[in-house]
Parts: sequence; C-alpha cells; structure tokens
Amino acid sequence: MNILLLSWHIGALSAFLEEAVGTPQRPLRIGYVDDAQALFADAPFVAAERDALARLGHELSRITVRGMGSDELDRVLSDLDAVYVASGSTFALLEALQTTGNGEVLTGHVRAGLPYVGVSAGAMVAGPDLTPASLMDDPADGPALTTFDGLGLVDQVVIPHADGLLPPYPRELIERTLDTFGTDYTLLALRDDQAFLAQSGRGRVVDSAPLPRN
Repeated sequence: MNILLLSWHIGALSAFLEEAVGTPQRPLRIGYVDDAQALFADAPFVAAERDALARLGHELSRITVRGMGSDELDRVLSDLDAVYVASGSTFALLEALQTTGNGEVLTGHVRAGLPYVGVSAGAMVAGPDLTPASLMDDPADGPALTTFDGLGLVDQVVIPHADGLLPPYPRELIERTLDTFGTDYTLLALRDDQAFLAQSGRGRVVDSAPLPRN
C-alpha cells in the first residue's frame, strides 16, 4: 500500500505522488472525497484546502461517497491515479463510509495499490478506531454510527494539529486527547508540518511544509 497521512500542510504530497505513481506525462487524476466537509461548505478552511491541492496542477474530481452506490464508487476509483480524503468532521466522514458500505470499497482499492492521501479527518479515519477523535470532533456528527471502527489501513490513530496552532485544536486539547486515550490506543501525534508515510508495510514521519505562495 501507498499511504500518506497529513495533518494539514501538503508539502509532502508531490514527492509521494511521484514515487507512488511515477512521473506523469499528464496531470494525475485525483479523486477528492469531500464527505467530511458536508457540514462546513462555506468554511474558509475548505476553500484553503481545495486551493492548495488545485495549485499542484492535477485533475481533481469530487467524490461524495454518501450519495454513491458501491458499484459506482468502484468504477470511479478504478479510473483514478490516487484518492484524497479531505479534512472536516471525522465522524461525518466515518458515517458516510460505514452506512453506504463504501468504506470496504475504498479500502479494497487502496490495498490493491491505489495511493491514499488523507488530511486531518481523512488521516484519522485511516486508522483502526476513531474513539480518540471524540474530543477533537463531535461524534454527534455521525448519528447513524454503530461503531467507531476506522478503515484499518494503518495501525496508528493519527492525532493531527499536534502543535496546537489551529484555533479549534489548542495545545491543551491535544494534550488531553493524548492523556485520555494514549494508554488504550496507539496514537501518532503530527504537527501541521508533518505527515505519516506508509509504504510496503513500513511507516515513518516526514516533513510536510506549507506550499510556497506564488
């Protein structure tokens, strides 16, 4: 598997895609899974994230798994070079993946080789269990959830924004999350300029600086 889990900044993304996909002769086809952002359509962070990704020059196609059948998502993912699971509400994202059965479709493609990029909520949902997200995000955003089981693509639960620089996630909240859940779960705290790179069964933390502004 080729997996890149980002806290916020996407500086590590281009090198990851080049290694996972190869130097393309055309813009890459990247699916942008936006279910975590359904509750934040007009939020500045949504526009900022999409703008940063668009600046890389690839061909982006929006995917809302909540409104798709499994066969449709399977066809869509089959035509992509990579999938990007965006930030937002972790529990809204998990609910969309679970209630549609599309979480299994997505993990099947990733395990078969489709590169997976997750940012914040998209990084957390890649782990085995989202219970540690319950202090950072509201579980009520996913009222139909019957379990907090994640996609299980990695063994750790990413705790993004660990430097406490984003106002919704102050350092005190990060420390409380780590203290509350660190005994029972394998947690990986990432600063906003870091990412977790997992390839061929091995993982390591890498730098992921903000993109330079043009």
